[in-house]
Amino acid sequence: MNALSAPTGADRVSGNASELDATDPEQIVRLSEQVGRISREKIAAIQSITGRTRMLALNALIESARVGELGRGFAVVADEVKGVSGEIAALADALEAELSSKTILLETIGRQVVDHLKGQRLVDLALNAIELIDRNLYERTCDVRWWATDSAVVDCLQAPGEAAAAHAGHRLGVILSAYTVYLDLWICDAGGRVVANGRPDRYRVAGTDVSGEPWFRDAMRTATGDDYAVADIASNAQLAGRPVASYAAAIREDARLDGRPLGVLGIHFDWGPQADAIVRGVRLSEAERARTRVMLVDARNRVIAGTGTGLAAGETFDLKTDGRASGTYRLAGGGTVGFHRTPGYETYAGLGWYGVLVQT
Repeated sequence: MNALSAPTGADRVSGNASELDATDPEQIVRLSEQVGRISREKIAAIQSITGRTRMLALNALIESARVGELGRGFAVVADEVKGVSGEIAALADALEAELSSKTILLETIGRQVVDHLKGQRLVDLALNAIELIDRNLYERTCDVRWWATDSAVVDCLQAPGEAAAAHAGHRLGVILSAYTVYLDLWICDAGGRVVANGRPDRYRVAGTDVSGEPWFRDAMRTATGDDYAVADIASNAQLAGRPVASYAAAIREDARLDGRPLGVLGIHFDWGPQADAIVRGVRLSEAERARTRVMLVDARNRVIAGTGTGLAAGETFDLKTDGRASGTYRLAGGGTVGFHRTPGYETYAGLGWYGVLVQT
């Protein structure tokens, strides 16, 4: 594999559509909060004015009563001012109640929109991560089927001998020098004994019995040379305990698609660094990266790759898909989970893995 910031000032909300930033969905929440604050401030100002007006009207009535008949006309005016002030106060109260409910509704809708957009983005990033690994592993299925037909590989089992095994091992070494994503390539006979490998100086596996390995058994049972076998991520004791993705194909007589299986070619993909590059390559801002964990989770909920804290052996994540291929949900303790199941790629159907992002 070779933001627009929210407008400032307590008395201004911009209505200019050109100032809206489509890349900042939280803007609607900030604007609704600002509208609510401004409406509360203006209504409070109106109520303050009407309060002072009523006080002035009351003082005027007192003064008109004190001067007697001469203040009767002024008393009528003061009484009218008091009535108008009461009407304004009632209107302000009604306006406050209506604006308050509408502002709360706007803010609620805004937060729902923001949550949806954030959740959908997490789903999209989860899909991107799982698609990248799918495409990578599809190439591994192509590699193993192709190399199983190499003449040196076939001859190693069809005409066995020390020279044939040495030549095949050399040929595998050449392949490994070009394909650095593999730890080793093994040629196994029909009984499951490793007869040659590409890095004998590093991994002394010749003679090892792998007949009990799922990838070996499944490859021996394949119907044609177009088929392959794959095993879940597992640590391989013969490869220094490194986690590998093992792919295998039957080595067939005369390299024919319908030839008799002579044994198996097993190729061991160096899972750790490749998967780590995938999860760390997810496009997150620096602020998001500090509060987001990206994971690849297998069909048994084992975390097979992840950012953040060190990956513990056998770590699992309780992914709640509810039967969905993709989606989001909120965590009880706070945070959002976005996930997407492997869609497969070309002839590689995948193993039911998920891309998962957990954002606090």
